Amino acid sequence: MTELLIRRRKGMTSVKEMPVLQDGPPPGGFPAVRYARRIPNSGPGGVAIFLVASAVVSYGLYQVGQGNGKRRAYKQEKFEARKAILPFIQAEEDARFVREKQKYLEEEARIMANVPGWKVGESVYHTKKWRPPAARRIYADYQ
Repeated sequence: MTELLIRRRKGMTSVKEMPVLQDGPPPGGFPAVRYARRIPNSGPGGVAIFLVASAVVSYGLYQVGQGNGKRRAYKQEKFEARKAILPFIQAEEDARFVREKQKYLEEEARIMANVPGWKVGESVYHTKKWRPPAARRIYADYQ
């Protein structure tokens, strides 16, 4: 390349004759280089998150307490209702027991008719203490 094309000057025959042009900063200097780690604030701070989480947990525990109160009241109402109808249920069970006991005694009399000295309905255990019979277990075959 000739000097005319490079520096737009003519008459130079060597590169050594060329004036020295050194690169330098632009007027006012270069802008500052950002080298620090700067993470943008993209959400609420830790205190805000803690307060919101505390509020949510408190509300949840409040709701659990309200549900426990309702459940307790429902359970108490159910208990009171059962306590109110208990005499009727007991009367039905007593009537059922008498019917089953009569069937059982008739069956026992039929089976043990040929055994001398057998007394129908008498306990084979010699005790004066009364114990309620396990009616559903003993008399289940005769229903």
